Amino acid sequence: MNLLFTMCARMGSKGVKTKNSRDFLGVPICGYSIAAIELFAEKYASNYDRIDIALNTDSKDLKQQFDKTGITYIYVPRTEALAGDFAAKADVICDTLKKVEQMNLCHYDFVVDIDLTSPLRTEEDIYNCIKKMENDCNANICYSVANSRRQPHFNLVLENSKGYLETAIKSNYKTRQEAPKSYDMNASIYVYRRAPLLKTEEKDVFSGDCLGSVMMDTAVLDIDSEEDYELMQVLAEYFVTKNSLLKRVFEKGKEYFSE
Repeated sequence: MNLLFTMCARMGSKGVKTKNSRDFLGVPICGYSIAAIELFAEKYASNYDRIDIALNTDSKDLKQQFDKTGITYIYVPRTEALAGDFAAKADVICDTLKKVEQMNLCHYDFVVDIDLTSPLRTEEDIYNCIKKMENDCNANICYSVANSRRQPHFNLVLENSKGYLETAIKSNYKTRQEAPKSYDMNASIYVYRRAPLLKTEEKDVFSGDCLGSVMMDTAVLDIDSEEDYELMQVLAEYFVTKNSLLKRVFEKGKEYFSE
């Protein structure tokens, strides 16, 4: 079985400028995602025939940071057509997959996309997500989730066409305990099966059978604003002292950029 890890990041960002290449706790933020992948590979490489890493970006700063880590990776320049605000992430990942397969003359069974701006993840989070896909041959994708903080049948509301609020999902449930289990997508790990991913131009890859792999709920926050950026660093400092796996990721991330 072959795995392709992808990290896809644009140079521009409306919410947080240069968020994909700025420092996080004094270290380039990409270091923590790279560290989690490398720790996964160190522990589980014997389970797979091939594990490769690809970077898709139009950011010179980010590419320079990847080069500084000394890891082996495949660089896929971001095309202008996929660099705009409305480019779908799945299309970028699909483009990366096609180009890397052409370069390496091989096919990958799973594409594992790692979001650079969700640094609170461990190698075990990655493994759990991939393992779920391995155990279910019908699933198109498995993505990381956290237990939902809001029950959409009771505590999540939408504004209707008249400007009034109403529950997001109409139901006859009387208690939260009766309602189906709900999760928040935490924008951290996405494991795609190759064939459905390559059909993203025909349909939404999330419209098929999807699995979720649960991570700690404090990792649900990714960086979409300056406030997120500040709060995530506070969370990271705390959890590195409480979680030995996260501590390993952060220590390895720092090693890449130590002089």
